Amino acid sequence: MMQNIKTKRIAFLLLLALFANVTMVAQEQREQDFNFDWKFQLQKDTKIATKLPLNDADWREVRLPHDWSVEFSFDKTKEGATGYLDGGVAWYQKHFSIPKSDSGKKVYILFDGVYNNAKFWLNGKLLGENPYGYSPTYFDLTPFLTKDGSPNVISVHVDHSRYADNRWYSGSGIYRNVKLITTNKLHIPVWGTFVTTPEVSKEKAKVQLKVKVANDFSASNTFELATKIIDEKGAVVAQQNNSLKIKGNTNTEFTQLFAVANPKLWDIETPTRYKAITTLSSKGKVVDQYTTPFGIRKIEFKAGEGFFLNGKSTYMKGICIHHDGGLVGAAVPEGVWRRRLTLLKECGVNAIRTSHNPFSEEFLNLCDEMGFLVQNELFDEFDLPKDKRQNYHDRHDDYITRGYTEHFQKWGKSDLTRTLLRDRNHPSVVQWSIGNEIEWTYLHYRYISGFWKDENNPQNAGDYWGSLPMYSPEELKKRYDGWDKGKYILTETAQRLNKWVKELDDTRPTTANLILPQVSHVSGYADAVDIAGYSYRNVIIPWAQKHFPTKQVTINECPGTWDDWKQVLENQGVFSMFMWTGIDYLGEAHNDWPQKGWDGDLLDFAGFKKQGWNYFKSLWVNTPNIAIGTTLVKDSEFKVDELSGKLIQTSKKELKWNNSRANFHWNYSPGEMVIVEVSSNLAQVELFLNGRSLGVRSMSECPDRIFRWAVPYQAGTLTAKAGFDGAEVKAELKTTSEPVKIRLTTDQTQLKADGYDVAHVIAQLVDKDGNEVTTSEAKLTFDVKGEVKVLGVDNGWNKSIQDYQTNTVETHNGHALLLIQSLRKGSNVSVNVTAKGLKSNAIAIEIK
Repeated sequence: MMQNIKTKRIAFLLLLALFANVTMVAQEQREQDFNFDWKFQLQKDTKIATKLPLNDADWREVRLPHDWSVEFSFDKTKEGATGYLDGGVAWYQKHFSIPKSDSGKKVYILFDGVYNNAKFWLNGKLLGENPYGYSPTYFDLTPFLTKDGSPNVISVHVDHSRYADNRWYSGSGIYRNVKLITTNKLHIPVWGTFVTTPEVSKEKAKVQLKVKVANDFSASNTFELATKIIDEKGAVVAQQNNSLKIKGNTNTEFTQLFAVANPKLWDIETPTRYKAITTLSSKGKVVDQYTTPFGIRKIEFKAGEGFFLNGKSTYMKGICIHHDGGLVGAAVPEGVWRRRLTLLKECGVNAIRTSHNPFSEEFLNLCDEMGFLVQNELFDEFDLPKDKRQNYHDRHDDYITRGYTEHFQKWGKSDLTRTLLRDRNHPSVVQWSIGNEIEWTYLHYRYISGFWKDENNPQNAGDYWGSLPMYSPEELKKRYDGWDKGKYILTETAQRLNKWVKELDDTRPTTANLILPQVSHVSGYADAVDIAGYSYRNVIIPWAQKHFPTKQVTINECPGTWDDWKQVLENQGVFSMFMWTGIDYLGEAHNDWPQKGWDGDLLDFAGFKKQGWNYFKSLWVNTPNIAIGTTLVKDSEFKVDELSGKLIQTSKKELKWNNSRANFHWNYSPGEMVIVEVSSNLAQVELFLNGRSLGVRSMSECPDRIFRWAVPYQAGTLTAKAGFDGAEVKAELKTTSEPVKIRLTTDQTQLKADGYDVAHVIAQLVDKDGNEVTTSEAKLTFDVKGEVKVLGVDNGWNKSIQDYQTNTVETHNGHALLLIQSLRKGSNVSVNVTAKGLKSNAIAIEIK
């Protein structure tokens, strides 16, 4: 009897292993990494060759994702809008063969992002185009594949000659991943599933899966649709099997329902994910398999109450970011995003706004994994263009600034549809933002407000930013109704966009970033979306809640101050702030040479922490925190009171932590008057200089939650202490001497030999006592040996215009970054750095 049970058990385990193997093989057969072995060539003009494919024998070999703009040197004659980096025109080509075993199958190519105005061919046959560089697109290659087994050639023409077509750095080229997808003629199409969790509790969750099935056979087909819900440990927690029939040459959607007992919910602390593995079988043979990762979670947005995640009131501690990653431009390796998102999570960030366009699928996968809430933004322009050199409406009609508005009427619905189909299964995505500060482009909105009075000077806002609305809602509505609105009506466009979103996904709310909300509330624009998100208009939140009590309002963009966070804490129903901006990004630097980008709050271009990281950690993380920054009184908005010795604000402006951009050092000239700034979430902080107390400051006397002391500089050690006896926290800054050494560290000592994995190698100047020196600089030269790719170097400084793709860099704040990437072979890599008069350790990294 026991022997019989053991035999059956072994047979069962073998069947499970066989199923797992079939699952893995089927998935591998469906999707293939198509990033390697491409050819690339810049083109001098915008002409498209008439005879394709092109002879690419002498073209450069590249691995995708690839951004050619970041390879250029910064050029003062170019536009600051895109970080003084050029665009251009280029060709990509890839030669590939299809195995004989795939004869008779469907073959697709999927591009996650190509910037921009891209056209695609296979073997000289036009597949199609995609003008918008931020939307994914795919094409059916099947009709144009060679029939005799000879190689195929995919050709991609990218025209970014209008290189200042964004207000920020976009990058140029095939800058996101590419996949080749091979399926049976009976298959699940690309983005062919939609999973939702309409009922969620701790005891039970209802999971609904909609599956599209395409039958490209001419005859009807009977098939089995089987789905297993798999948890993170690989256990099957629910399953369903349906016998179905589909007509020939049709595409039909089927629905499956599942009950998951005791589900592990996806949230920001424990972002648990499941997989729905869907298998199509015909005549007893698996013909296709599709995996849908998802999370079981419940989201609710309530006017006057806020945002609830799995029934728990939750604040969105958010940042706005752009999609570039510093020295890698727009072709950002996953490891670069992982390091940055990890640092953001550590200081309390739990929400990200993708400004002002869809990000990559890879980025959203990380947000799913790490527990970030995402406001997925679609467009920066609708019917009318903005001024790419600054903002507002279009004030320059030159060729290089012609942007997406040229394509919106024709392509808007298609770009939105493809983006939502790709992104709607991500549990991290909790809102769709249809647009950013769109009102600027409809000029009448600003004049209706009453603050803009001179139609010949539509940038003169008067005292708009700090003021309540000039008119009542009734008067604003009357002004709006009587105004000439021009060809396009913003409300009507927004209603169309909202309708398109809801047709694809009615489980998440829509929002828009409103820059003139008092007018948008009466025009109908605010009501065209579910949630009105304000941009730099905190002052009118109480006004809006009084006059429009059923409309949920919150903050979609703000400078990132204590006042912004106070609005969330003090106004019931306001659930978010998204500071501008969490990470430094290239572009929006009009006439600011050599400043090449926007100076953010938390992390710089190289991913180094700023003082804002410490400040927001003290606001957003519920553990004791303390950190010190310093700045000269003469460079601040303060003076020293002669009687008390305390600091007095000299301006009437609101105190903002980031006004000073405090330093990380205690190195000044003897006697210089220095402001010592301490960020902490504790009620009282005491400051010491060389062991001598300089007094206690209380949170009650800190309107911006920064503890400040005026201290005549004296070399030694600053120490800040807070907390109770036995549970104190403290921070120190020490006066440093001249650097004598470079300390190399890395976040990775082992890399996968996959051609993608990256290591961040940080060089930090240190003095004889091992203290980090941030007030002296050195020119560093990195020496890298081994089978590895050097992606580039950076020092994080906004005004550094050194080339990225080199091995030499001048430090800033005493440090610099080297980024290396594995190749597809094992290797032992050594990293050394040299600088005049300085010693250094070496770093060893194993690639396997």
